[in-house]
Amino acid sequence: MRRKVNHFTDEFKFMVIQEYLNTDVSHKELKKKHGIRGNNCISNWMLKFGGKEVTDEQISIQKAMSKEVDKTPQERKLEAKIKELEKALEQEQLRNLALNTMINIAERDLKISIRKKSGTKQ
Repeated sequence: MRRKVNHFTDEFKFMVIQEYLNTDVSHKELKKKHGIRGNNCISNWMLKFGGKEVTDEQISIQKAMSKEVDKTPQERKLEAKIKELEKALEQEQLRNLALNTMINIAERDLKISIRKKSGTKQ
């Protein structure tokens, strides 16, 4: 008697891996839910897409990090502050680029030196 072999697409395999990493669902439950027969299929898929075997510790860390509920109000406040500072930094970098471009154009068109030369006395 021949066994039926399931052939799954890479997209399906990747989706199952993501579901495993981002939820509290076990290997066994995922196999039953998606009709996967092999005992090591999900582990092998993790090796295939991750390039290395994922340990239980790494999985627990990933699951803990993916849970937004466990964050304290102070952590949420700090994350909001980080996003605000990153946005301000991006704006300042754009401003700096605009000013440098303006100086370059002025130096080229007006043929005058605007930037301070290093080593000059004031």
